[in-house]
Amino acid sequence: MIDDNSRLGLSLGVCPQHNVLFSMLTVEEHIWFYARLKGLPEEQVKGEIEHILQDTGLQHKRRSRTSTLSGGMQRKLSVALAFVGGAKVVILDEPTAGVDPYARRGIWDLLLKYRQGRTIILSTHHMDEADILGDRIAIISHGKLCCVGSSLYLKNQLGSGYYLTLVKKDPEPSLSSCRNSSSTISFNKKV
Repeated sequence: MIDDNSRLGLSLGVCPQHNVLFSMLTVEEHIWFYARLKGLPEEQVKGEIEHILQDTGLQHKRRSRTSTLSGGMQRKLSVALAFVGGAKVVILDEPTAGVDPYARRGIWDLLLKYRQGRTIILSTHHMDEADILGDRIAIISHGKLCCVGSSLYLKNQLGSGYYLTLVKKDPEPSLSSCRNSSSTISFNKKV
């Protein structure tokens, strides 16, 4: 049973929606801590630290406490920590939530780099993110699985498009004579 648990620890990585970082530890200390926690032998930890620092672009922040990092850097580190030790199955809960577009793209690049030979399960509210990162996409609404498939399959089955409803509000009561009889304009376009 112990052998199975230790193998599970090495093969599974998780990044929750909110960062799990210790404000008093540096970037390097975080990678060391997670590597040792996942059972990586001491002689492999230094290489893992260098690898993660290189892939995240955080080499210049290696000795900085995580509390001094920008929100985007903290999130990128949190996502990268899920891959420490070569995890084969990685679960990411909204990995780009709350980051700016530049940091979001950096996290995408990291995930695209790390996806080879792994199963990555991620939740997102961004369809463009699912389209770029996902081989298979599952759409869940109100706790129920609605559909599953590749991006192309889902687009072919469900179509793509948008609905735009404009509601005209009368800014001044004196302009009521200029008002159209219809105050709602609907626009529907299939893309």
